Amino acid sequence: ITLAHQIRQGQTEALDCQGDVAFFPVGLYEIKDQVIRVVQSALDKGYELQDIQVLASKYNGPAGIDRLNAALQQCLNPPEKGKREWKAGYRTFREGDKILQLKNQPDDDVYNGDIGRVSSVDVQEKCLVVRYDDRYVGYDWEELDEIVAAYAISIHKSQGSEYPAVVIPLMTQHYMLLQRNLIYTGVTRGKRLVVLVGEPRALAMAVKNN
Repeated sequence: ITLAHQIRQGQTEALDCQGDVAFFPVGLYEIKDQVIRVVQSALDKGYELQDIQVLASKYNGPAGIDRLNAALQQCLNPPEKGKREWKAGYRTFREGDKILQLKNQPDDDVYNGDIGRVSSVDVQEKCLVVRYDDRYVGYDWEELDEIVAAYAISIHKSQGSEYPAVVIPLMTQHYMLLQRNLIYTGVTRGKRLVVLVGEPRALAMAVKNN
């Protein structure tokens, strides 16, 4: 709450990094590895994978959503003997993957922004099943553009949701998206823990850009 108020007031000099807030200042090409370390540390401390959400501002770049998802998938849900998967273009869907629904499907009671886990992959039947809480939704190979990996998602997609722990990478490379309201939205998604990772100048640029 203190950090959210500081952001709204355009302050970063007195960033309160105590208890439920942390800031790891690292360079652009260190952000991805530091995010992985933070997520792994949270898991080691008892958080579940579904409790931890990485929120980024853009898809491309060394620490963009695409590369973060690939790296986090490799770290948190690597390929294993007996664990089924399917490659769709440059994406791999693997049993156990964290998944984000991209469009509303009222018939299946699943909606844009819902997050689930891949419960099974059936290569013979050419489909996979995602579990959303107590609901199971099937996707044919042709429908895989309706879901993406959700280890890291955009701050925009997170609006209206809350997560026990939030990790936010910040980089000056994404200067067009470094805005006060965006950082405020990301920070206020966290219920118990907020960790900022990246370039201090990026945080200052975002908070001062109203």
